[in-house]
Amino acid sequence: MEKINPQDWKQDLPAFREMTEKFYAGEVAMGAYKGFSGRYGSYAQKGGKASMLRLRMTAGRVTKEKLAFVAKAIREQKVKLAHFTTCQTIQLHNLAPQQIYTIMEEALDVGIVTMGGGGDFPRNVMCSPLSGVEPGEYFDVLPYAEAAADYLMSLINKEKMPRKLKVGFSNSPKNLTHATFRDLGFVARPDGTFDVYSAGGLGNNPRFGVKVADAVPGEKILYHIKAMWLTFLAYGNYENRGRARTRYMPESLGGEENYRKAYQEKLEEVLASGEDLTISVECKPVAKVGDGSVAEGPRVIPQKQDGLYAVAWHPIGGQPDMESLCALSDLLQDIPDAELRLAPDETAYIINLTGAEAQKVIAATADSAQSLFEQSVSCIGASICQVGVRDSQAVLRACVDAVRAAGIPCDALPQIHISGCPSSCGTHQIGALGFRGAMKRAGGKPQSAFMLYLNGCEEQGQEAMGRELGTILETEIPAFMVALGKTVAESGMAFAAWNRANPDGVEKIAAPYLADKD
Repeated sequence: MEKINPQDWKQDLPAFREMTEKFYAGEVAMGAYKGFSGRYGSYAQKGGKASMLRLRMTAGRVTKEKLAFVAKAIREQKVKLAHFTTCQTIQLHNLAPQQIYTIMEEALDVGIVTMGGGGDFPRNVMCSPLSGVEPGEYFDVLPYAEAAADYLMSLINKEKMPRKLKVGFSNSPKNLTHATFRDLGFVARPDGTFDVYSAGGLGNNPRFGVKVADAVPGEKILYHIKAMWLTFLAYGNYENRGRARTRYMPESLGGEENYRKAYQEKLEEVLASGEDLTISVECKPVAKVGDGSVAEGPRVIPQKQDGLYAVAWHPIGGQPDMESLCALSDLLQDIPDAELRLAPDETAYIINLTGAEAQKVIAATADSAQSLFEQSVSCIGASICQVGVRDSQAVLRACVDAVRAAGIPCDALPQIHISGCPSSCGTHQIGALGFRGAMKRAGGKPQSAFMLYLNGCEEQGQEAMGRELGTILETEIPAFMVALGKTVAESGMAFAAWNRANPDGVEKIAAPYLADKD
């Protein structure tokens, strides 16, 4: 497989600059610009006065070199807002055109590519964030995810692709990357091979993936990526943009079995073509060893390598303080083998630390969420996203403030997932509690509100989409969370245990907030 040199993408940048100048001069409409700029990983924000830029971090891996670049860009370009996304990327926001051009081009020098970060292209390949260092994992899937990403980048300039082709790798049944319900997912097995799932996805009309192959050797994964592409070329719906996603194919083909057959036919076609897509990857063990120092605390995770630790850092809403992010980068430059891993729930893990180094990282990330509830997930929200319906970030912050003020115990509330619109960038459908931007009539007029979802689950073998309970006014969501937290705390149980013991408990507490307000 020929690997694309990131520098090769520089030849595409003049066209982006030309179109962006026209957009900001008022010569190109917002919709037309969105259709063009997504290919470059950039979109205009709501109002069309600033833009965002999505830095692809393959498999969520941010090396010290890449993190140093991000810190440099933040400092030199005076970036005020960043977001860790649920697709394991870093988004920079409120950018002027010249800032975008500079960051986009200079990022290529350290291997950070923005191309294909939006639009109808393969998105950032996802991977279990602690792959390679996590106790209990089946095997390290990171090298396979990186190889898949290299191949997918080579397809960006090919003919039609499915919209938002999302590929994920999971190293254990935790299934943090939702590999069993992605457009294409590679699910690790104890025997060192992958089960392959396809045609799943969140958003409108969510679907679980169809298992299309068992026990696939890692060296054969690219054959499945090409088979997925060819299956969509043959059977995908290109006429209806709303249905131009892989998850609609099983239904259009008459069911899962027919889809599985169609996929297998394309796989056989790829295998018979003579094209060599076999890969060889090297799973490099962590060479670093502990020095006898020890770290403990709620954010400390012992790695499977004796004496080494990972530290979890979850900025509220996935929005890190810019000074903290830059200071962390400075600190890590002097720590051997340290790197940052982004997770699909907007957590960042700093890995390969001795106990003493972990303590330094803990101090440098003191702004981290302090409970599972504060680690809740939120998309960037309607104050910035041009297609957003509601301000998910504002709702999360209001809930955190209310829960803190009420003194709710740390274990009384779950991690919630908030999306500002049905697109599910906040993965609202797989949270124990989820919220999705909506509208509700109150006082005789439409009011900002969120649909409430209950009992979603991402874990392999227990996958479930949250059940819609009804709509709550945005202004009442913090009060609902406090009421729920108080009830759970009074039981003496943590939320998960309370929810199992009281299957109608959430619904009862939510009832007054779900009631008609007219």
